[in-house]
Amino acid sequence: MEDILDLYAEHYSLAREEEMTLHDYLRGCRDDAGMYASAAERMIAAVGEPELVDTSQDTRLGRIFHNRTIKRYRAFDDFYGMEDTIERIVGYFRYAAQGLEERKQILYLLGPVGGGKSSLAEKLKQLMEKEPIYVLKAGDQISPIFESPLGIFDKDRMGAVLAEKYGIAQHRLTGLMSPWAVKRLDEFEGDISKFSVVRLNPSKLRQICISKVEPGDENNQDISTLVGKVDIRKLEHFSQHDPDAYSYSGGLNRTTQGLMEFVEMFKAPIKVLHPMLTATQEGNYIGTESFGALPFQGVILAHSNEAEWQQFKNNKNNEAFIDRVCIVKVPYCLRMTEEAMIYSKLVENSELNEAPCAPETLNILSRFSVLTRLKPHENSNLYSKMRVYDGESLKDTDPKAKTVQEYRDAAGVDEGMDGVSTRFAFKVLSSTFNYDTEEVAADPVHLMYILEQMIKREQFPPEQESTYLEFIKEELAPRYAEFIGNEIQKAYLESYTEYGQNVFDRYISYADAWIEEQDYKDPDTGQLFNRQVLDAELSKIEKPAGISNPKDFRNEVVKFALRTRANTGSNPAWTSYEKLRDVIEKHMFSQVEDLLPVISFGTKKDSDTEGKHKEFVDRMQDHGYTERQVRRLVEWYMRVNKAG
Repeated sequence: MEDILDLYAEHYSLAREEEMTLHDYLRGCRDDAGMYASAAERMIAAVGEPELVDTSQDTRLGRIFHNRTIKRYRAFDDFYGMEDTIERIVGYFRYAAQGLEERKQILYLLGPVGGGKSSLAEKLKQLMEKEPIYVLKAGDQISPIFESPLGIFDKDRMGAVLAEKYGIAQHRLTGLMSPWAVKRLDEFEGDISKFSVVRLNPSKLRQICISKVEPGDENNQDISTLVGKVDIRKLEHFSQHDPDAYSYSGGLNRTTQGLMEFVEMFKAPIKVLHPMLTATQEGNYIGTESFGALPFQGVILAHSNEAEWQQFKNNKNNEAFIDRVCIVKVPYCLRMTEEAMIYSKLVENSELNEAPCAPETLNILSRFSVLTRLKPHENSNLYSKMRVYDGESLKDTDPKAKTVQEYRDAAGVDEGMDGVSTRFAFKVLSSTFNYDTEEVAADPVHLMYILEQMIKREQFPPEQESTYLEFIKEELAPRYAEFIGNEIQKAYLESYTEYGQNVFDRYISYADAWIEEQDYKDPDTGQLFNRQVLDAELSKIEKPAGISNPKDFRNEVVKFALRTRANTGSNPAWTSYEKLRDVIEKHMFSQVEDLLPVISFGTKKDSDTEGKHKEFVDRMQDHGYTERQVRRLVEWYMRVNKAG
């Protein structure tokens, strides 16, 4: 307990303000440009250097990114499938830090609901807390708008001296003091040495350089939410136009050197947004009282969904505003692997992280979500398109599949801006985990059922609803039946190792004799098989697996077996050669009925079958299923196969 208390005290003391004289501050600027860095420069420092990923070294990423070298930022590690969006956001800050047009623009995240806009905004606010700021102080009063000490220097008269003596470039000087600083300067009779400088850590909790503004309704919201207003309690001591009678509580007041987040910006009346235009374009804005303009060198981050943006954009009166917005689109994730990682992260950060989740549950949900977000391609299957977007190569399985670029070009720039949200998917997942009254656990069968119910409850337009239900029925369920069939067979197989090994050894012996064009004598029965009989026996094993060129296959397998025997001195295990293992598995399970006595949960005819059944269930549990799930999935699989 003491450790955590000491750690907290240490952390708190690090965040405390540190005061210095104005002269010490200027001397510090000479050695450390970070002491007068802009908000965008501090953000770039907090984000850190990117990791360059050469995607040509990774087959999956190479297909997705056309073998380009992409940038990945550690700060955004858990934002999956958002590489392009994050690069654009970092690009905005990079260009703003270089003093380009972006520093005069509002960063505007545009995307569908539940697509990650708020999470990105939270991350940017978190990063803004990393680098300290330096603020003007007079006596025991810190500037109420957290302004930079450089604001008190006039560019024309002092710029050259500051550049020469302290290395502070002239364009860093705005020459604009707040009305509060002007009043202090007058009180000090122009003696700027009476000012001091304080080093502060931006803080979301204390509203230091980080602020969040939300739109009110048409009737009660005015610009004071951005620019502050008179504090009526101070009017008995000061006149209404005195800077000390003002409450600097607006979003722009708090973020002069920081980051202001404007949530659902275009829900606010246009008159409320006007102060932001002058703040970004001219670096200052007017308060509600008649004193001088207030400086602003911060960043404004806004976000809303597409419907609000379109409505705002289509109004010709808003043209000046539209021109000053830097749009970064935040679409839904369109890669099923990364979408599943998002769900995994959400589960890990909840009480469900200990609850059993059967294999493929998150994958099936991610496939459904991505399918709803993709735009159909007229000459290609949507499921294939999803797999190509995920970096799979389909040239052997679907010759009609296009490249990632062809799909993107045909879909246009708005792909990923509609479909079901990650929030919807997580609600489905929550219901799935809590569906069974006996245990908190999730499996694909329950997931598909819940998904169906929730689609019907959401009351999507009829055509959309039937498309979504079709995804489950036509794409997800049949593929899951195949997957769980393989899982069941694997677990069953492992309890049939001896049988598999016998088939393997027999196949090698037959194939070897067939290649050598010799008759084969069965060591147990003494029966003699000629080449024709051997071919028929080998074909029985090969046929269910669809081996198209038996001669080559037999040669390949025998060569492998002989080489293994020569190298190890022992017979290879039947599972050791992937291709032959597949053939034997298919041969063993050409009939689902073969499995039924062992995998079904009814009464067993003898203790041997009972033992094998228990072994099968144990193996399924080792693969990540609970006993209840094994029963349910086996019953579902048997039902689907009968229906088929």
